[in-house]
Amino acid sequence: MSLFPAARDGVTPKGSPLVDLPSPGGYWRLAWRWPSGGEASLLFSRRSALAHFGLLLALLAASAVYLALGSVHLAPQALGAVLLGEGDAVARFMVVELRLPRLVAACLTGAAFAVAGCLMQTLARNRLATPGIIGIDNGATAFAVASVVGLGVSLAPPAMALVGAATAAAITFGLTAGGGSRGYRFIVAGIGVGAVFGAITQLLLARVDMDTANAAYPWTVGTLNARPPGALLVLAMGLAVGLVMALRLSRALSLMRFSDAIAQGLGSMVGRRRWQVLAVAVLLTGLAVAVAGPVGMVGLIGPEVARSLACRRGVPIIASALAGALVMVLADLVGRVLLAPVELPVGIVTAVVGGPWLLWILLCPQRSLA
Repeated sequence: MSLFPAARDGVTPKGSPLVDLPSPGGYWRLAWRWPSGGEASLLFSRRSALAHFGLLLALLAASAVYLALGSVHLAPQALGAVLLGEGDAVARFMVVELRLPRLVAACLTGAAFAVAGCLMQTLARNRLATPGIIGIDNGATAFAVASVVGLGVSLAPPAMALVGAATAAAITFGLTAGGGSRGYRFIVAGIGVGAVFGAITQLLLARVDMDTANAAYPWTVGTLNARPPGALLVLAMGLAVGLVMALRLSRALSLMRFSDAIAQGLGSMVGRRRWQVLAVAVLLTGLAVAVAGPVGMVGLIGPEVARSLACRRGVPIIASALAGALVMVLADLVGRVLLAPVELPVGIVTAVVGGPWLLWILLCPQRSLA
C-alpha cells in the first residue's frame, strides 16, 4: 500500500496539471479529494485485498455453521431469528448462552495464536518457529497447572499462564543470545525448553490426586468448553493491543526477514525491535493459553494459510489473525459434532490436522520467509 503526494487545487507542487495516474498491475487505486482542494490516493494489492475479504467471508460462514450445528441443530431461519433477538427460549439458550461465547473464544484464541506464530516465524526467519514448537505454550501450561494443583501460588491460572509464557520465551531467547534468534539453533533451544516444561507439567499431575488432575487436565490439551468471561475480556483487550503493536512494527518485521546487517543499514534498530516483537508474541500466546490451554499447530497453520493467499511482500498480520480464527472455529466445530455426543478437545483436533501439515513443511523446505 502506497500513498501518493497530495496535490492542491488540481495542480501538482511543480505547477503542472494533476494527472490521473493509472493503477500499477496487480493493484487497486483509491483516490479522493480533500475539502481544502488537495487530492490523495492509496494503492491496494488486489491479491491481498481479495485474500482478506475471502478469509473474512469464510470466517463468517463458518461462524454461522458453528452456531447452527451441535447436539440441537438449528435451521437457518431459527438461527436468524435468534440473532435478531427473537426465536424460542430453547434456541436462544443454545445460541446465546452456550455456543456464542464459545465461538467468541475460538475466534479470539485462534487469532492470538496465529498472530503470535506469524511474529515468531518472522523473528526467527523460520517457518517452524511457532509458540508451541519453541516452548512458550508448554511454559504457560506448566505455570497454569502449577496454580491449579495448589503449590501455594496465589495467582489465578490465566495470570500464571502469562508468567509461564514470558519465562519460557526469556529462557529460549537467552540460550540463543550468542547466535541471535535466527535459524534452527533458536528452534532446537525452544524444543528443549518446551520439553523441560512439559516434563514439569507431567510431574505436577503425577503427584496430585485424581480429582485435582482432572481439574488441571484441560490446561494440558486445550479446550474451549466453559471459558470464564473475565478471561475472554482480557484476551480481547490484549489481542487489540497486540494487533496495533504488530501493525506498528510491520516495517521492522519486513526488514527482519533479511540479515541483521541489511536491516541495520536500512535504519532498523534490530535489537530493540526484536525484543518488542518477542514481547507482543509472548503477550498474545500467554493470554490465549490462559483461555484455551496449549492449542497446538494454530500458530503454524494460520500464518501458512495467510502467506499462501495474501501477497508475500509483507508480513500478513491481519490475514494471519483471520486464518487462525477460521482454523480454530472449524477445529472446535469438528470436535463438537464429529463423535457427538462425545466431545473432542480442540487441541486434539488441531494436533491431528497440524501433524501432516508439519511433515509437509519439513519435506518442502524450499519456501523461505525472506
